[in-house]
Amino acid sequence: MLRTLAIANYRSLRHLLVPLGALTLITGPNGSGKSSVYRALRLLADTAHGGVVRSLAREGGLPSVLWAGPEEISAAMRRGEQEVQGTGRRNAPVHLRLGFAGDGPADFGYAIDIGLPTPVPRTLFGQDPAIKVEAVWSGPVLRPAATLVKRKGALLETRDAQGRWYPVERLLPAYASMLAEFVDPRTAPEMLEVREQVRAWRFYDHFRSDPEAPARRPQIGTRTPVLGHDGADFAAAVQTIREIGDAEALDAAVDDAFPGARLEVRLQEGQFEVLMRQPGLLRPLRAAELSDGTLRYLLWIAALLTPRPPPLLVLNEPEASLHPDLLPALGRLVAQAARASQVVVVSHSTRLIAALDAAADLDLRSIVLEKELGETRIVNLDALDAPAWQWPAR
Repeated sequence: MLRTLAIANYRSLRHLLVPLGALTLITGPNGSGKSSVYRALRLLADTAHGGVVRSLAREGGLPSVLWAGPEEISAAMRRGEQEVQGTGRRNAPVHLRLGFAGDGPADFGYAIDIGLPTPVPRTLFGQDPAIKVEAVWSGPVLRPAATLVKRKGALLETRDAQGRWYPVERLLPAYASMLAEFVDPRTAPEMLEVREQVRAWRFYDHFRSDPEAPARRPQIGTRTPVLGHDGADFAAAVQTIREIGDAEALDAAVDDAFPGARLEVRLQEGQFEVLMRQPGLLRPLRAAELSDGTLRYLLWIAALLTPRPPPLLVLNEPEASLHPDLLPALGRLVAQAARASQVVVVSHSTRLIAALDAAADLDLRSIVLEKELGETRIVNLDALDAPAWQWPAR
């Protein structure tokens, strides 16, 4: 289980250390930085797939995502006694830093430091950010004795059981993470484990429910233990839960939100289609006939009752477009998922927050964000209670 998420210089997250629980609820008003935390987690996941530089390019490049405020915010600035301004010179290199760590000696931590590229003549890719430093370590905090794999620039080094460092012969490109570029279960099994863990993270932030949504149409189906992000395999995912997952939980979740209703999957001419039977109706409704909110809630059921729970499940505003009366049932569904996966929920819905707070048997961490002088900070966390953290040095 991850216990710490660390983000530095990403949009409004100048320096944010987030303690994580089995279920972490991130809330705050609009513009407080909730979406930035979600996107930072997605960037971390992209490192293991080799796509972090490409993802930054889609956001406008490194200059667009870096913290835009002063390098340091003085106490006088916070009290309003001094105008918010820079010093005219930087004391630290330009960098975007992301990392996470567990809480035990058998858990691994990882951090990446992305900065400005070294000027290279005769290339059209001169604006691509460069990965400067990466590290994998054991335990909650990076220490020299706990470091297992380290990367500086193009050089990657691994550590053997006796603590000796060995450089890897192949140099790493500046645009690719070591998690994606180097795989050797003999010399760096810990890095392989971290990579596979991060690759298994799962994100859901929007399900289409418009008239042309893929979930409304019959689909060719194969066994689908993981619902796709667009819901195109909705019917196959529901049938997979019924056959190899928790069919009783599926029926209970539908009944919790829509009393007396039940989902069925029909196979016709080689295509799967979801049908919903409801009390008082003489025939089941096809997915194409369901309201937007009903379909979106059923998609959440298919996503959260997955027969293949991920190590980390991140949900961005799952309450969007749902009727408020459905939110208590959604909260119970999310809490159930948190018993099989570590879950992070980004939300500003008071009813969903209340439903999640009611899950007293879970290790719940509530993180409330606010923005002060353009910087996101955690309101309900004292500085002394923040997780310990150390960034790898350049």
